[in-house]
Amino acid sequence: MNLMGKSVFGGIAIGKMSVYHKKDSLVKRTKITDTQAEIERFKQARDKAKEQLAGLYAKAVKEVGELNAAIFEVHQMMLDDLDYEESITNIIETQNVNAEFAVANTGDNFAQMFAAMDNDYMKERSADVKDISNRVISILSGAQHGGISGDEPVILLADDLAPSETVQLDKSMILSFVTKFGSTNSHTAILARTMNIPALIGVDITEDMDGKMGIVDGFAGKLIVDPTEEELAKYRAKKNEEDDKKRLLQELKGKENVTLDGRKINLYANIGGVGDVAAVLANDAGGIGLFRSEFLYLESDDYPTEDAQFTAYKTVAENMAGKKVIIRTLDIGADKQVDYFNMDKEENPAMGYRAIRICLDRKEIFKTQLRAIYRASYYGTISIMFPMIISLSEVKQIKEIIAEVKKELTEEGIPFQDCEIGIMIETPAAVMISDILAKEVDFFSIGTNDLTQYTLAIDRQNPKLDSIYDSHHEAILRMLQMVVDNGHKGGAWVGICGELGADTTLTETFLRMGFDELSVSPSMILKVRDVIRNTRLD
Repeated sequence: MNLMGKSVFGGIAIGKMSVYHKKDSLVKRTKITDTQAEIERFKQARDKAKEQLAGLYAKAVKEVGELNAAIFEVHQMMLDDLDYEESITNIIETQNVNAEFAVANTGDNFAQMFAAMDNDYMKERSADVKDISNRVISILSGAQHGGISGDEPVILLADDLAPSETVQLDKSMILSFVTKFGSTNSHTAILARTMNIPALIGVDITEDMDGKMGIVDGFAGKLIVDPTEEELAKYRAKKNEEDDKKRLLQELKGKENVTLDGRKINLYANIGGVGDVAAVLANDAGGIGLFRSEFLYLESDDYPTEDAQFTAYKTVAENMAGKKVIIRTLDIGADKQVDYFNMDKEENPAMGYRAIRICLDRKEIFKTQLRAIYRASYYGTISIMFPMIISLSEVKQIKEIIAEVKKELTEEGIPFQDCEIGIMIETPAAVMISDILAKEVDFFSIGTNDLTQYTLAIDRQNPKLDSIYDSHHEAILRMLQMVVDNGHKGGAWVGICGELGADTTLTETFLRMGFDELSVSPSMILKVRDVIRNTRLD
């Protein structure tokens, strides 16, 4: 069976399909007769959950340090709690119900109990007991935590995936993303490009595809369900060809990003977390041009502490061994929602309370992040950039808060280094006053995704508008040139960190415009380098 969709990243994926199940899906109550067998089923699922958590702890220690990994040890201990186990087994025995229902019931009861306590530490355990219960329920229902079943990488099928869901997926277990909804500019699409895996949207997926063999053709925008042997042979050959092309690109490692006539440009990578640094190094990026720090908030159940953020930033800075790391400060709001921020529902969130507007309003959250970044700056070469800027007054407020943070750290005897300060140019307002802003900062980085959205008055998350969402629009290209010219006149270097930076049909145009830097998905570094090295500008 062939199903058509829209491709958001090319490539071929062959493997079993797994339907993603939301963690908070409704658990059905089912009557059972053999209570002892059901209790044993629960215990086996609990033991498997503990094994998973032990593996996650070991992985997290390597990626984010022992401090941030400790939560997985806490979850293992909670699974061993005698009261928790007795509550589940008692519900199974007295009510003759399935283990999934007993675990869900107990999880809800314990979560409410913790939430009602006066002690802040115990209150925080409310979210933890929900999480371990969801993990056990996922195993009982035949799916791993986060919706991936089995022990082999899969083609992940879903209605859609929110940023908070994609950030928690085990990326090593995903061959491809296929979603029913979403747009070519959604965060799932951006993640697929970061991971260098094929992805489709707009595919009419169904529950009965779970566990079946599938082929994703990211070039043709096609999902093949239950392929024939002939189709498998054809696509395996095609995949081998693509793998050969990737191997040829590896020969560009260590080479300069310089045109045939000597024009050089910096080529950096965009990342969403500490775990992406391996891909940055593997693809030979010159630095990190965009560290999306909001993913530290999206993957947390509460505001990440200063120490937790410091550890993440320090780890990235150390791993990059002196290469530039540009950290974008918290950029939530719009399609990136975080429950514990308790933000009001907005009619037009893309133009609402988001990014720097939240940070300047909730200064303690902002200062916590800036303290963590400046502490980490001592261990590498860190620059900071601020999103969603529309005015000079915002930049001046930011600089005042930075001065406060540096004064506090100095008084506390905490070492740090000065950081380059930059802003994202992603609003038409910032473009139009870029001549003024350039005198206040060290660099500009253009966020072409939002700049296109705001300039063309097109919601980039709306799939119905994909056909007219045009990053090549003359208005956008004129704005890019204006920003480069104004930036250079004011003494600021200028880069692109939006998805447009990886559009190789525009690489020569960007070089002619005078851009100093392009920051792209790690998987695109060598492809862009190849184009640069085969371009002549004179």
